[in-house]
Amino acid sequence: MYKRKRLGMITMAEMHPFRKKDLYQRLMAYVGMTLGEADTNNVFTKTIKFPKITGIAGDVVEQSILGYPPDSDQRPDLIVDNVPTELKVTGLKRRKSNPAIFEAKEPMSITAVSPNKIVDEEFFSSHFWQKLEHMLIVYYLYDSETTVKAADYAYFPIKGFDFHEFNDDDIEILKNDWTIVRDFIDMLQQKYPNYEKHYPRISSELRPDLLYIDTAPKWPHAPRFRLKRSVVTTLWEECCGKQHEKLDFDIVTYEEFDRLCHRIAEYYRYMTGEKILDSVGYPARRISKSIMESVVISMFGGTSKKMADIEIFSKMGLVSKTIVLNCNGFRTEDTKFIPVDFDEIMDISVSFENSTCYDYFYNGTFLFSIFREPYKPKTGKSVPLSECEFLGFKRSFDNQFVEIEVRKTWDRIRHLIWYNELIDVIERKKDGTPIINPCGTIKSAPNFPKASEGEVFLRGTSTDSLYKPICINGVNMTFQNYWVRGAY
Repeated sequence: MYKRKRLGMITMAEMHPFRKKDLYQRLMAYVGMTLGEADTNNVFTKTIKFPKITGIAGDVVEQSILGYPPDSDQRPDLIVDNVPTELKVTGLKRRKSNPAIFEAKEPMSITAVSPNKIVDEEFFSSHFWQKLEHMLIVYYLYDSETTVKAADYAYFPIKGFDFHEFNDDDIEILKNDWTIVRDFIDMLQQKYPNYEKHYPRISSELRPDLLYIDTAPKWPHAPRFRLKRSVVTTLWEECCGKQHEKLDFDIVTYEEFDRLCHRIAEYYRYMTGEKILDSVGYPARRISKSIMESVVISMFGGTSKKMADIEIFSKMGLVSKTIVLNCNGFRTEDTKFIPVDFDEIMDISVSFENSTCYDYFYNGTFLFSIFREPYKPKTGKSVPLSECEFLGFKRSFDNQFVEIEVRKTWDRIRHLIWYNELIDVIERKKDGTPIINPCGTIKSAPNFPKASEGEVFLRGTSTDSLYKPICINGVNMTFQNYWVRGAY
């Protein structure tokens, strides 16, 4: 067990003391209320003069619910039963695929990176760990699909709270992540006389190495440590009582995860899909892409059906995808990813870096299971996955792919909508006549980026061509997803 160090020079008088029992009862009384209903000290009145003020939810919890004045000191906010405790107020949002399920709205800001200070710190006495060691997290629901002004936060309900302490496995990961950042900054300062010019590399170069945290924004804006959105979502699920499966291995770094993937891949390499199914004892007659996520979990020794049900994978934001190459090693098909969030696309206040799309491709961890067809089918159809050979795993996209390919598609979608250039294009045969769907309608699709235009494109998803629930600028369409070309 880790020995938890206390803050040295901070006295109770400098903080805001509470008994945990009293604090629990007080917060329980506010769960279900909106922030406006909880605002007994009229904190929202300042939004009249400052309609775009940030942090209003935290201000309401501090000043109206807990009853202490604004406090921006770098030390923890509270002392609960003589334990320094950091207050964090964070937003949830409804999941697009299932509005009844909540997920983190954004990463959770922890504390400033402070390059000139961090190089002289050790983890357990750092400002970073002082903020994370004991936390009181208050969750509210950002119940809007578009960006709202500060005053409208008054309509958002308080959904719950949690006195959170990370377990020893999480502490080891957080310690390693923080140390990677500190050592990188120290290297820059030792190696380069003009080291501040290299600070933008902190966010970009370290991203593939950090499991639980990231740093944002990029220098010259003062960067802050943040818990990734996937970590915050998992904390919320644990707050609601969800029990995640814990696998029988410890992962502290991505390097260790890659080694684990390599060992597993070596064991199953060149097995057919059917052989893998038999080997892991998965209860299915036939292997397919629809159950491949569960099969991969079985290959790692788990019993859950989804990556999000595995504790470490949930916090990593691990996404499972299956790719099948033909017998010559080339693509057989493109790969489908998340739905397009058109509310974000049309929201002028949301930049690409703050979009769900960016967070998904940039901060998400993708585990691609690679198979190869053993022969070229005479019919022109794909070889069944049960006959394909497993080659191994490939992890994630690189920074350049996100910054160039994903951004290009996101910007193009926004341009078409903002400048009213979105149209419905009728698909035609070589002779120019319209293609007719089996149901009798003319086949058409919006002029969003296509596979012929780049590595990332849009494609509609529907089992019924008549069902077009989305209407943008007068163009009716099916649900749209981001896809990545199989060639990439």
